Amino acid sequence: MGDTSAAATGERRTERLELRVPTSPTQLPAVRAMAADLALRMDFDLDAVEDLRLAVDEACATLSSVVLGDAPLTVVFEASRDGLRIDAWVPTAAGVDVPRDGFGWAVLHTLVDTVEAGPSTQATVLAGDGSAAPVACISLVKQLRRYSALDALTERPDSDVSVAR
Repeated sequence: MGDTSAAATGERRTERLELRVPTSPTQLPAVRAMAADLALRMDFDLDAVEDLRLAVDEACATLSSVVLGDAPLTVVFEASRDGLRIDAWVPTAAGVDVPRDGFGWAVLHTLVDTVEAGPSTQATVLAGDGSAAPVACISLVKQLRRYSALDALTERPDSDVSVAR
């Protein structure tokens, strides 16, 4: 019987990393650093790495504003062949939602490909304890773009680059 695992087929399987940190301003840079490190290892370009770093910072700051007491921030990074998904959440009081207005929310939308936020429960979030306790969560997705020389020409046909045929 042949090995049909991801390693045997050459596919990259989704890898998950969970990080739990206090929501104090002195600890949040660790989450930013983890996002940047993962993005660099996945071959995101430097602009995309910085976008992810800023997006994670904004998401963590937003969640820190609604956290219940001194509960920790949980962040789950899922790296796949297509990109990086980041799910961040904090325990909250019942009825608390993620603020989706203002400059910070607009910034999030410009830095990543997909952003979703809202209330949930520990039973439905990644790395939750399975209870019905309320949480506020933000999910970010940044797609990994792979470019070739031909892509550059087809995206900008009016460029001054000539290609020998």
